[in-house]
Amino acid sequence: MDIFLTVLNIALFLGLIAILYRMQQKQVSFSKRVFAALGLGLIFGLILNQVYGITSEVTSESINWFNIVGSGYVKLLQMIVMPLIFVSIVVAFTKLKLTKNIGKISVLVIGILLGTTAISSAIGIGVALGFGLDGIELDQGAAETARNELLKPRAAAVQEMTLPQQIVEFLPSNPFQDLTGARPTSTIAVLIFAAIIGLAYLGVNRRDPEQGAFFAKIIDTLYAITMRVVTLILRLTPYGILAIITKVAATSDYDAIAKLGKFVIASYVALILMFIVHLLLLMLAKLNPSQYVKKAFPTLTFAFTSRTSAGTLPLNIKTQTKDLGVSEGIANFAASFGLSIGQNGCAGIYPAMLAVMVAPAAGVDPTSFSFILTLILVVAISSFGVAGVGGGATFAALIVLSVMNLPVAIVGLLISVEPLIDMGRTALNVSGSMTAGVLTSKATGELDTAVYAQKELAEA
Repeated sequence: MDIFLTVLNIALFLGLIAILYRMQQKQVSFSKRVFAALGLGLIFGLILNQVYGITSEVTSESINWFNIVGSGYVKLLQMIVMPLIFVSIVVAFTKLKLTKNIGKISVLVIGILLGTTAISSAIGIGVALGFGLDGIELDQGAAETARNELLKPRAAAVQEMTLPQQIVEFLPSNPFQDLTGARPTSTIAVLIFAAIIGLAYLGVNRRDPEQGAFFAKIIDTLYAITMRVVTLILRLTPYGILAIITKVAATSDYDAIAKLGKFVIASYVALILMFIVHLLLLMLAKLNPSQYVKKAFPTLTFAFTSRTSAGTLPLNIKTQTKDLGVSEGIANFAASFGLSIGQNGCAGIYPAMLAVMVAPAAGVDPTSFSFILTLILVVAISSFGVAGVGGGATFAALIVLSVMNLPVAIVGLLISVEPLIDMGRTALNVSGSMTAGVLTSKATGELDTAVYAQKELAEA
């Protein structure tokens, strides 16, 4: 009977894919297809959750088959991330798109990422205090105990690594290894390696224009091919979102989420407030925030459902360049740096909220000015080194709590709602990097305002 029900679920899933394919054939816009995939997947997943339950064999086996589409799509995106970063940065040098303002661009991108992270941490502190969140109220079950046991060696590793050591981890010692994504800091290492290659090209081109032209032609060809691969993969986005959101809705433990509902609600209040800050920054730059929301929506939707900033990178860059008018070089800088630096959700809001929650247990007054100021500074600085120790919200929290001499056990007590909150955090991280790209492009005079103002999204 279980086999029959699993086959039935697979057939229904294929039917939903057929609906999305039909919409594509009728040339329905990309954003509408993404929204339709999100809605269909959410409804289908909730039905599976309620009919079979999250622990049933039918649900588990059905999701395994759906993962061919969902996880397969994410893997294809991850496949192209490193080649995309490397080729895009080098081609920016060969086409002289970055060389005049590269110093200013780097300072602006990193400055905006770190600045918005400081703001997000302040928002996280304010929301945690406003909701009266208290870490003592959290229960530790078997799953939480197991999670904390796993975190102990990682927490020790975080505590042993100094900030300078974390920064050194960004530098590429073996670029070929980093091109495989072997290290948590591989994306930044590849970006630095590509920038070094670009600078070397400029020197060669000055001394031997013939060799420089030959190299530039090779890079241009590689760039054209890489972008074509990106385009082919991005066309699968609605199908990937359908599979991913179905899995999330079907396997979420809503009872556990309800028990921690106060923390979940507070987290999303903070995330939404920080997203509003992104829109306010765009308004200050005299850019229409509604245009940004409309054009960023498909990318943020994928980031929300997939919970992977790295996998969202191709969509991130495509949205910045094709829809928001950001120059290719700046888009690649902002999107790539945003994977490891200044993550507004994972490295900003989350660690700040946890620090406020556990401070009373450590005998610290979370409302004191000195504590709040110190926490904001620690969050902003440590966000620069999160990727150096493995990346993600968990390690960001471990770093901040360790530096502040606060208990780290709370990190393992939120395992039941971690996926749900991580969805919003990832979307905010991606929005932060896109906002940094748009603002930097506007500040350097490289933003194509005509493209930004266009009402229609560019097709993948």
